[in-house]
Formats: sequence, structure tokens, C-alpha cells
Amino acid sequence: MAAADGFQAVEYLRPYDETPEAICEQLERHDLVQALFNLPAGDWAAGERGIACMPDRVEEFKAGVEVAIRYAQALKCSKINCLAGIAPTDASAAVLEVTLISNLSHAAARLRDVGIDLLIEPINLRDIPGFFVSTTDHAERIIDAVGADNLFIQYDLYHTQIMQGDLICGYERLRERIGHIQLADTPGRHEPGTGEINFANVLPALDSLGYGGFVGCEYKPLAGTREGLIWMKPYLQGGVGE
Repeated sequence: MAAADGFQAVEYLRPYDETPEAICEQLERHDLVQALFNLPAGDWAAGERGIACMPDRVEEFKAGVEVAIRYAQALKCSKINCLAGIAPTDASAAVLEVTLISNLSHAAARLRDVGIDLLIEPINLRDIPGFFVSTTDHAERIIDAVGADNLFIQYDLYHTQIMQGDLICGYERLRERIGHIQLADTPGRHEPGTGEINFANVLPALDSLGYGGFVGCEYKPLAGTREGLIWMKPYLQGGVGE
């Protein structure tokens, strides 16, 4: 369905419920690129949203890196996103910071060995209260502390609009540190055109500022998946926003 609707690539939270071989067969059949997926992020059904900042989950995090590498190599995926997780209440912010920096250093080194970039995603505190990395400023500090040349920010326009705004200037300042972009409108996290973000300005600005990667449509369709894609057709027809 993604290929039929004009997408060149796909991404999703996690591939781990299927075998790499089964996913690879589908990608090849429909001539799609695997743009991105996340490191194992703990028990999603139980409300966990990443484990990278958790001091008592370090070995689980490291094991997850190895699983993700196996999938990424099979799917020819060059970018993996890391969710820092919701800050546990039984550890100080300083301990969580040290844990996250150590885990990202380990993951970045392992991924560099196989030619894969690592991303860290700031997530807004309205949708996920207590999420440990909620602004691009914090993500920058983490990246500086890790010091890995394959660690980048996942710039989600929805999360950034809620926490900081100033999307175009923010991208311009951070563009050398941004490895992937996602979008949704706000409020509601629906498709572009349903909220306050002026995508008619933002998306062309990304082109003019030199962004050449994929833009992931990570939203909850208000009008239905296929019906809600009407906003995208001018960009596909005009050859922009690819």
C-alpha cells in the first residue's frame, strides 16, 4: 500500500515481530527502501518508551543493539533511532545522563563498525510525560558528550513544534546534526493541514536548506490512511519533498 501511494521508503517503530527475511522480501517485492527503525525499546505494551537512560537495563540495551544490527544489515537500513526512555523516579537526572551517554557511546561505536548512523529523538512532554530527552538542546548536549561522528538528531517537527517551535530556524541551525526528519501536525498529531504548522513554508524550506533525506509521515490519519494523503500529492507531482 505504501508503494502504491507513491512512497519510496518505509519506516516503523520496530521490525522485531517479523523475521528479517520476511521484511526484506516485502521491501524487494515493492521496490522500497527501509529508511529507519528503532532500537528495541523495552515493553511497549506496558508503557515503556525506550530503555537507554535506565541504569538497571544496560545489558538489555546492549543486547538490543546487536539485534538491531542484524535486522539493519538484512534490510539494508543505514539509520537506527534510539528512544531515551521515560526517566525512572528512583535515579537522579545526573545518573540517567551518564547512563544514556554511555549507552549511546557503545551503540554508536558498534553501529559505526557496520556503517550505520545512530539517531536520538527528542519527544514532547505532553504526549509522554517524563521522557528524558525532550528538546533539541538536550540532544545536542548528549551528542557533544558522546563525541561520535555517526550520532545525529531525529528532528520530529511535531515534537519540536510543541516543545520549542521555530521549526525552520531550528533546522537551519542544526542541519549538520540532523539525520532524519518526521512530521505530524499539531494539535492532534494528524496529517499536515489539520493543525497549526505551516507545512507550505516548512517543507520547501527544508529543500532550500539542502535536506536530502526522507521525511517520515509519523501521524494518526484523521481522514483515513489513503484519504489523508491528499496533502502529499502536490509534493510528489512537483518532485519536491521526496
